[in-house]
Amino acid sequence: MKIDVLTLFPKMFKGPFDQSIIKRACDKEIVEIKIHDLRKWTEDKHRTIDDHPFGGGVGMVLMIKPIYDALKELKTKTSKAILLSPQGKVFNQKVARSFSNEKHLILVCGHYEGFDERIRKYLIDEEISIGDYVLTGGELPAMVIIDSITRLVPGVLKNDQATEIESFSKQLLEYPQYTRPSDFKGWKVPEVLLSGDHKKIAQWQKEKEIEVTKKKRPDLLKK
Repeated sequence: MKIDVLTLFPKMFKGPFDQSIIKRACDKEIVEIKIHDLRKWTEDKHRTIDDHPFGGGVGMVLMIKPIYDALKELKTKTSKAILLSPQGKVFNQKVARSFSNEKHLILVCGHYEGFDERIRKYLIDEEISIGDYVLTGGELPAMVIIDSITRLVPGVLKNDQATEIESFSKQLLEYPQYTRPSDFKGWKVPEVLLSGDHKKIAQWQKEKEIEVTKKKRPDLLKK
């Protein structure tokens, strides 16, 4: 899987991608991630990437031409260009799994007041938000999305089935997990988990998934 990121602040990505699962995925050449400075596709000596909005208003707007030129160079028939903005469809586990099946993603990070609307209208395949709040730019959402989808790519985790039993994988939150010691300061692990009866354990896990979801995220049960 190939992921290209278009950003005004490429240095922000140093660190998060040099550790843990993402690093291992890149080292194993299962995932290839490239960070591109959008200013590479500017043409003036000041490397101008934004301008004042027509009609007036507060802030600056990202210009269409640099993003058009960047996508023209990077995009292929198998690419999906994704705009990261507060106006997009809210990212969730279902979207993450869908993206993990793509061959090539191009994440376009916003900044300043926003984008020239023609970028949304003519250049982008999908617009994504990571939540109903506003950030200073699309860099952090890009990191969140890449982390979320990379671990779903086959071969990245040691056990691919691990992603099938997590919270949100079945629209329910995950059941409680315990490990040693079985008794810590009188706080005991449920007896059923120590019984060795796999049928009873599976039943307990299912009941707890519903119980935890009902308590913490009842909106998921309605879905």
